[in-house]
Amino acid sequence: MSLPADGFIFPGISTRVVFGTGTLARTADEVERLGGKRAMVLSTPNQAEDARALAASLGGLSAGAFCEAAMHTPVEVTEKALEVFKQSGADCVVSIGGGSTIGLGKAIATRTGVNQIAIPTTYAGSEMTDILGETRDGRKTTRRDASIRPETVIYDVDLTLTLPADMTVTSSLNAIAHGVEALYAADANPVTSLMAVEAMKAFKSGLPVLRDAPRDAEARALVLYGAWLCSTALGYVAMSLHHKLAHTIGGSFDTPHAETHAILVPHTTNFNAAGTDALEPMREIFGSTPGGGLWDFAKAAGAPLRLSDLGLSESDLDKAAELAVQNSYENPRPFTQNDIRVLLQAAWEGQRPED
Repeated sequence: MSLPADGFIFPGISTRVVFGTGTLARTADEVERLGGKRAMVLSTPNQAEDARALAASLGGLSAGAFCEAAMHTPVEVTEKALEVFKQSGADCVVSIGGGSTIGLGKAIATRTGVNQIAIPTTYAGSEMTDILGETRDGRKTTRRDASIRPETVIYDVDLTLTLPADMTVTSSLNAIAHGVEALYAADANPVTSLMAVEAMKAFKSGLPVLRDAPRDAEARALVLYGAWLCSTALGYVAMSLHHKLAHTIGGSFDTPHAETHAILVPHTTNFNAAGTDALEPMREIFGSTPGGGLWDFAKAAGAPLRLSDLGLSESDLDKAAELAVQNSYENPRPFTQNDIRVLLQAAWEGQRPED
């Protein structure tokens, strides 16, 4: 291993992490530790029962639950949640769920300045980042700010034991996408790179076990650990082609978040591997080229492989490629609109990426 010749900057990890089994029971303690008096619990409609149960467990610390979080964090949902939040007298938020719910918690926190606790129930991995993607009028915009990053994240392995197989796979690949971008980020550093590689090893070991034994607690813990590492790594480096493209497609065509990441990441990995050697550790982990090996891993896990299965038409790919080059950002390999269009065609057809 060699260090960067000109040194590096590691900004440090600011979020408190509580990781283990049964840690959900420590939510009230964590609210009080942050000085909270009344916490509003957030979730999607599908996890409303869990959110209301958590709110009830908080007793006098509870300001109720808002259970209307939605994919891609629509601004109109955030505005509705803010009204409920203000009327409830809440002074902090607790988000229990996947990226949709955690996104809503971030949106409320950055607008009000209140503390937030994130309790992820998938492996999507947005909880450790200062990144917020919001959708308005069919366009998704992403921004970063210190006020977006949760103060505390509670990881409870028990909450993942019943995660459906398809969501287990797609959210794991979503997390791996964070790790991939952390490796080749312009501001990567040895600490986040070590995290990304360790995370991919954890997913490579744990995810295949869950195909046959979805309630295997040890494998679940390993995969959740990988999700934490990937989320942390992405939270301290810049995003590049993969996330920009995934957010463009998700926000413009309302495709499911995790599935979009899962399908795209082998192709964006393959494209950028030609422009950097930062992805070389993936060869040993996945047993082939970075993009091809990741595609093989995704296929073996039962992941979706084609953008066409998400309802995108070939003409949608033209618009997506056009949108993807409207804003400039650092990427390890230069690209044109045509490059993106070719990449999207391969992802639309479900082709295995080749060097």
